[in-house]
Amino acid sequence: MSSTSTTIQSKVASANAIPKVRIYGVPISKMSMDQTVAYLTNVIEQRQPHQVITANPIMVMAAQDDPAYLSMMQRAELIVPDGTGVVWAAKYVGEPVVERVPGYDLIHELMKVGESKSWKVYLLGASNEVIHAAAEKLRTAYPSIKLVGVRDGYFKDEQDAEVIQDIVDAAPDILLVGRSAANQEPWIGKYKQQIGVPVMMGVGGSFDVLSGKLKRAPVLFQKLRLEWFYRLMQEPWRYKRMLLLPKFALKVMRDKEKVTKP
Repeated sequence: MSSTSTTIQSKVASANAIPKVRIYGVPISKMSMDQTVAYLTNVIEQRQPHQVITANPIMVMAAQDDPAYLSMMQRAELIVPDGTGVVWAAKYVGEPVVERVPGYDLIHELMKVGESKSWKVYLLGASNEVIHAAAEKLRTAYPSIKLVGVRDGYFKDEQDAEVIQDIVDAAPDILLVGRSAANQEPWIGKYKQQIGVPVMMGVGGSFDVLSGKLKRAPVLFQKLRLEWFYRLMQEPWRYKRMLLLPKFALKVMRDKEKVTKP
């Protein structure tokens, strides 16, 4: 672990201490993967509730059209640069992040640390079949991790209290939530104080990949920053959402001097 990571971990975990770049009002962490893991390890040890958002251009664009969504993102304790478009935008406006911090990889890095610390993890989201398959894969890969809860994401608003109570009773160190794009982060943001878990992270389609339902993009696609294209090939119905990617790039190029303004 780098000396910078150690410095970040040694500080009292505080969202205010995180170096950030604001992209259209969304505060994106500049920390590397190692620094992020060190920071969240400290968060867990101090039992400080943190909402972690893995941001991509689609989410940033959604925040421009929905003030409530933007406000929710601004209240999150940590937003990591998951999408390559976000990393590109930060560099383009002269406020580069250290590196991309993909949510899928962040899950695994946290599980590696959690192995030695016997962290407790709760999985919430996806279909019943997918979430249990993902849980089994995690049990196999990280046997010292304690999976204290596994529940699908297809529950109604009137069941929120029941789900929250189950999470509270399980007292996990990490809560991974994979629901619809419009529901996932707002749900965590709405209930994070009641839930009170140190790390509450929206993981999008990561459960699909963990379960084996979808394949992770090959390394070549990752290096070429084409993971979004590989996923589109597997899920062509997502094309309408993907159209926001070039719109985001064009917007950033047009607004270069204004992207980081309040």
